Amino acid sequence: MAIVIEGPRTDRKPRDPAEPLRGANIVVGIAGGIASYKAAELVRMLDKAGATVDVAMTPRAQKFIGPMTFQALTRRPVFTDLFNLTEEANIGHIQLADRADLIVIAPATANAIARLAAGLADDAVTAIALASRAPILVAPSMNVNMWNHPLTRANLQRLVEVARYHVVGPGDGFLACRWTGPGRLAEPADILEAAAHVLSRQDLAGKKIVVTAGPTYEAIDPVRFVGNRSSGKMGVALAAAAQRRGASVTLILGPSGVPPPVGVTANTVESAAQLQWALGNAVKDADVVVMTAAVGDYRPAKEAKEKIKRGELGSKMQIDLVANPDLLAELGAKRKGKTPLLVGFAAETTDVLENATKKLASKNCDLIVANDVSEPGAGFAVDTNHVTLVDVAGAEEIPAGPKSEVAHRILDRITAMLAAPPPMSTKPAKKPRRKS
Repeated sequence: MAIVIEGPRTDRKPRDPAEPLRGANIVVGIAGGIASYKAAELVRMLDKAGATVDVAMTPRAQKFIGPMTFQALTRRPVFTDLFNLTEEANIGHIQLADRADLIVIAPATANAIARLAAGLADDAVTAIALASRAPILVAPSMNVNMWNHPLTRANLQRLVEVARYHVVGPGDGFLACRWTGPGRLAEPADILEAAAHVLSRQDLAGKKIVVTAGPTYEAIDPVRFVGNRSSGKMGVALAAAAQRRGASVTLILGPSGVPPPVGVTANTVESAAQLQWALGNAVKDADVVVMTAAVGDYRPAKEAKEKIKRGELGSKMQIDLVANPDLLAELGAKRKGKTPLLVGFAAETTDVLENATKKLASKNCDLIVANDVSEPGAGFAVDTNHVTLVDVAGAEEIPAGPKSEVAHRILDRITAMLAAPPPMSTKPAKKPRRKS
């Protein structure tokens, strides 16, 4: 008789990537390490995102932080003891394991990783993990030497390859043990995003997506520049959303105070020329290019090598500008057929749909995302947006909302366009050559 070892549950339906945590049953397992206190913020964030959170703790974890903290945050009992008559009256650890959509173990110490890899089930956390068919996400946290030890790496590799666990982190920095290096628990926001990724439908898996974001700055002198008001928030939100849905994402980010998302390959640029060079390398074999960046149309004809002093040019300062290359039009002209799928943005203040439709044709794009940047809550440097998607079939208005949600609605359209069959060729078929 063959023995079949089943992995994560196959009956779990992938969730809407815009809100994958809402309504999910998530078990947070806490092992005993100095980073255990950070799990409180993670639990709070999961609860705020709409998940139903149950917490399980090892005996050592309770030395660092008490169960009462997590009971107050979740408004649910905390599972701590396999041999507690109250907790185990109905075989509590099996019930938690059965209803879990996801198990997050944070922090996952070197000891916890070793015991999980060995298939042990001698405390609340390992017992739930071994009894569940839900996907499991571990967030390692330990001393740098413990992290670098070959046994720890082998144990983690076993969890990934044999049990198909997911891993987030660790971070790199100053550790509680006064060592510096990898071993820090990933930030709660990064663990939250990793959990959202695991639960989301992966409809962009296997796709390579390039996203440009932010403004470009064109130097006048070493101090001053010509730029625009773009913050990069919309492009960064699109990169994060695409990564959550399984895409391999390259983000080319202009000067911006918005950090790149975790898991995304990020290249920083400043000028349109630098962006042009970065694009040339990034778009090779890309399936989709999303040009969110607000590329400056003009640059100073000449950059002063030294700071221009006030008044040395008289009462007026004149700057001669020359046109920058039209990067979106270049991409549209160079691509072969409809590869890569090309998405442009049109930030307008008047005649939004008319101008977006013209841009769709003149730049040879598949889709234009248009918005009125003069509209309150839809312009630069805000967290919300209100856009209209324009293609050859017409226009579709996307309801105003957070840029993270708008990003997913844009990706819904991109995913549908990628899945659509290619148009039938209208060219007559070539006549076959006759054999001589």
